[in-house]
Amino acid sequence: MSTVVRGRIHSWDLSTGVDGPGTRFVLFLSGCPLRCLYCANPDTWHMRDGKEATVDEVMAEIEKYRAFVTAAGGGVTLTGGEPLLQSAFAGAVLRRCKEAGLHTALDTSGFLGARATDGLLADTDLVLLDIKSFDVPAYRALTGGELTPTLNFATRLDRLGVPMWIRYVLVPGWTDAPEPVDGLARFVAELPAVQRVDVLPFHRLGAPKYTALGIPFPLRDTPVPPPELVERVRGQFRAVGLTAC
Repeated sequence: MSTVVRGRIHSWDLSTGVDGPGTRFVLFLSGCPLRCLYCANPDTWHMRDGKEATVDEVMAEIEKYRAFVTAAGGGVTLTGGEPLLQSAFAGAVLRRCKEAGLHTALDTSGFLGARATDGLLADTDLVLLDIKSFDVPAYRALTGGELTPTLNFATRLDRLGVPMWIRYVLVPGWTDAPEPVDGLARFVAELPAVQRVDVLPFHRLGAPKYTALGIPFPLRDTPVPPPELVERVRGQFRAVGLTAC
């Protein structure tokens, strides 16, 4: 007897050069266990805010854009929210995408990396791993979670040979201290599966969503990082031989 795998999705979109290589069909899954102070998508935090969908329904939507994303050297990216909160559903979508010959990417904080089975990771061509800080107290204050699960997940991905792009959001006053950046750079440099590091400047583009939801945006008054700060942090990663963008 077959089981219909269902999940809750927030939305989907098409993007180029942001969520993996080429043009991507990006599926936003609902629900996230973290509460990052700079989160641009607070509307994805709760499972209840998503709409139920089956894997077949998701694949039918992806199929509409299959030729386009394939021709553009892209594929499918699962993000959120935190897709590993719905690991069975995420794994089923990734498996179907691989069977369809599509490049697959998983955008995750790694906080729930233990929920990712080896089978799910075998169907994942690329992990976009968000390491939000390398300072334990700062990580806890910034996200409400713990750093260790993410580092363990990174090590596991490297052991399995799953390619990674590391994502690091640069927030003035929160993630710009030189010492933790150096520590993260040294840690990542020891993982051969890491292909590049994306240093992503903090922005306030999600602020209107907080207003619409009636909740305060904690970093409303935090400035965006100046170009020289962004370049300094990228330089710290490059100094240990990493490709940093």
